[in-house]
Amino acid sequence: MNKLALRSWIAVRALLSRIGPQTQPGGRVDRLLVAHHLLLGDTILLAPLLKALALRYPAAERVVLARPAVATLFAGRPYGTIVLPFDRRDAAGRQRVIDSGPYDLAIVPDDNRYAWLARAAGARRVIGFAHDRPAWKNWMLDRAVPYPPRAGAWADLVARHLRDDDALDDPPPFVVGEWPAPACEDFVAPSQPYAVLHVGASTPLKQWPGERWRAVADRLASDGLGIVWSGGAGERAVVDAIDGRVGELDLVGRLDLPQLWRLLAGARLLMCPDTGVAHLARVVGVPTIALFGPGSSVVHGAGRFWGDARLSTVTVDGFACRDQRTLYRRDVAWVRRCGRRFDASAAPGGRIDPGACSRALCMEAIDRCAVEAAMSRLPG
Repeated sequence: MNKLALRSWIAVRALLSRIGPQTQPGGRVDRLLVAHHLLLGDTILLAPLLKALALRYPAAERVVLARPAVATLFAGRPYGTIVLPFDRRDAAGRQRVIDSGPYDLAIVPDDNRYAWLARAAGARRVIGFAHDRPAWKNWMLDRAVPYPPRAGAWADLVARHLRDDDALDDPPPFVVGEWPAPACEDFVAPSQPYAVLHVGASTPLKQWPGERWRAVADRLASDGLGIVWSGGAGERAVVDAIDGRVGELDLVGRLDLPQLWRLLAGARLLMCPDTGVAHLARVVGVPTIALFGPGSSVVHGAGRFWGDARLSTVTVDGFACRDQRTLYRRDVAWVRRCGRRFDASAAPGGRIDPGACSRALCMEAIDRCAVEAAMSRLPG
């Protein structure tokens, strides 16, 4: 079946599902689905939702979708969750989701196009955040929840609002160990105490200047820590541009996610931009310094659920071009972030092209002193 035919079939199945029996609010839930296609970091930030669902529906079979690479982190079934690997570009993967149904309840935390997929899988009730764009994405929702008027961490908001019983309490804060570590293949790990410097990010606009990474590495080495450089397979050039790495362990592009988990679990410190690795560090429990440039340290900071995490965020509050109010394509009045794409020909800060920026001015504004102050603030 080609992509167009599959999409049409999903749409037809979704529409027909609205005709059949529906789960009423507060009704019995034997099977539920968390349907999304989020990246590593945001998938991990679903932890409070997964914990809340486990407390609300302890006897239900609870299935969560995850990209295949990220799905490896669910091997220990955190909160009793069953993971279903899913890549939206893979027709067979979408068919597996459809065949996995039916479900009494589906939660859609991000893109409401997956409400249609959930319906095609036989979901009898679907809950998601309101006002996704374009409007057709919202048509399969039984309950469309607006973002609240007060600022909060996204992970907390998902757990608090995307439930079928508003009287429920928030889940208890995260405790290290309640998300079991996945098994991994052996790799060469440092034998001395070490810090991990993960310099890569999803966009050049989240990258910190190389000479500052070097200065931080020298400071940590003077404290007796070995230096481990980390990054994704496509971020080799970012690390190679940092001088003076002779004798320091370079694991860039060499680890899968379970191996990276083990590396972080043994580290004395992780420093990285606001990226998926910073969120992985929360479940691992490693002390972390996260640099927020275009991203919001409110939206993706610790919040209530992760309040005990050994996390210190570094950002420049009120940075002028961190001025966009969109959160997952919704307009949210209290959000201040920047989602501009990188374009080397654009003016810094997006002053000519409002959708692009050529320099990470918000990251460049973070100086060494702020990072060293963050080190001193880290909980023990």
